[in-house]
Amino acid sequence: MTDRKVTANLSLSLDGRYHGPGGPADFGTFIPYVTSDVARDQMNRIWETATTAVLGRGNAEGFLGFWPPVADDENADPRDRGYAKWLVGVEKVVLSTTLTEAPWERARVVNAPAADVIRELKASGEGEILVNSSPSVIKPLLEADLIDRLYLMIFPEIVGGGERLFEDGLPATSWTLTHLDPGKLGEMAMVYDRAR
Repeated sequence: MTDRKVTANLSLSLDGRYHGPGGPADFGTFIPYVTSDVARDQMNRIWETATTAVLGRGNAEGFLGFWPPVADDENADPRDRGYAKWLVGVEKVVLSTTLTEAPWERARVVNAPAADVIRELKASGEGEILVNSSPSVIKPLLEADLIDRLYLMIFPEIVGGGERLFEDGLPATSWTLTHLDPGKLGEMAMVYDRAR
């Protein structure tokens, strides 16, 4: 094994949900916060030292429809452009049981358990491995205790339904708060490192 760190980022409501009761596309309550300075600064923070992006199929396909044009948009916020350029150019691993072709350039599709894929990635290469806003990948990695850093955006909303990131049955682990940045709208960017 190399010393590659595994990081993960996700936005959550106060009641711990990563989408609303309408299902995976229900992000309406999050929209006012995702373009705040705190959220954009957090987005820049997540990719600065990452050399591999790991995505679930849904995010890979959704990101493909949104981020590539931002990379070339001179009117976009520079932080958005930086992230978009990184995402387009970085090595991407897409976890999927249904895709047969990679939806991006510099991407490959892998049909295997998330923990196995991450262990393989940790065995070679350099730089951090970022699990990029994909709860379907983050959850099994938390279960396997394979995440070294969590980048969390907490939005001051109780959505009352939708899926939660932290569910009963996870192994007990300890985390150290290494960064906290509150925003004007009540949003908070937090970085937690796994205490090992």
